[in-house]
Amino acid sequence: MVPTVPSASEPTLPNLSHLEEIFSDEGDGAAGPVQSPGWQSSVSPQGLAVTLIADYTFPVRAWLPSAAIVALLGEFQVTAGAARTTISRLMRRGVLESSRQGRYSSYRLTSQATVDLWSGASSIATFTTQPDSWDGQWTLIAFSVPEQESTRRRALRTALRWRGFAPLYDALWVSPHPLTPKGRIEVADLARGAVTVFRARQEDLDTEVDRNPVQAWDLPGIAEHYQAFISRWSGLLPHISADDVTGADAVRARTEVMHAYRHFPILDPLLPIGLLPPGWPRSRAREVCVAVYDGLLQPAQDHVRAVVTRCAEGPHLDIRAHTIAGMSAGIGHG
Repeated sequence: MVPTVPSASEPTLPNLSHLEEIFSDEGDGAAGPVQSPGWQSSVSPQGLAVTLIADYTFPVRAWLPSAAIVALLGEFQVTAGAARTTISRLMRRGVLESSRQGRYSSYRLTSQATVDLWSGASSIATFTTQPDSWDGQWTLIAFSVPEQESTRRRALRTALRWRGFAPLYDALWVSPHPLTPKGRIEVADLARGAVTVFRARQEDLDTEVDRNPVQAWDLPGIAEHYQAFISRWSGLLPHISADDVTGADAVRARTEVMHAYRHFPILDPLLPIGLLPPGWPRSRAREVCVAVYDGLLQPAQDHVRAVVTRCAEGPHLDIRAHTIAGMSAGIGHG
């Protein structure tokens, strides 16, 4: 799936809600999170399995033997029993589908999961590459949803956050970006007439009580996440350049760096650089992610193919890794 290229006048923030639903194991009674050395945050076995399968089967939906999935998850300290349970749960949730040939059971992503994951991967890959232009106007959304409709109110707030908005005040949300046509439909449906959208410039009051819209976001907190990511992964770059990271270590590092980086499109609403503190670390974090993820493509791909070959007969050349550049362009690694 080729990602939409945003225009300079209307930057498009990635809507990754479908992607997060695929990675989530909420309400499914899943096993506890995996704590692998180097993780910045925990990840569920289901989220780990989805990342591993997607990373080496896009875009052709290659089949992976169940034994290979179990073996690869085992390299992240997931037990064989927990791995098989994870596969079953992903099947029930419509993320995986199965096939059996002789004594081998294999799994691949379903068509719908592939569409959602590839679209999300393309959004992540193009994150921070959009033109940085701003007309100086803010989009403000004011809404009123009755207290007794708390579910709808939560859904509206969630939708606004996915689209890069933040609460300037309780029921007044703000973004420097225009609301896209798809966003207008979603907000109107959730608010059901009790919403007003403005596009306007801020007027400075020159008083101590004047609140800049940028204060709706926790910029120090976002910067801290970026710096932690850069600090964690930049130290690995010399070892990658020296070809010292191979085998299972390459797969683990590649998986972990993408798991960590994929949260930034959720954390960072892509505020124009002119509104941010000097030295904003967004671009450097992307550079580090690309250097790790793309730099480990070959050894990681070789290792996954070797694991699959051990678990099933014959070569598996359809097991292919892809680069961030490839995801940006909507194609797989050749």
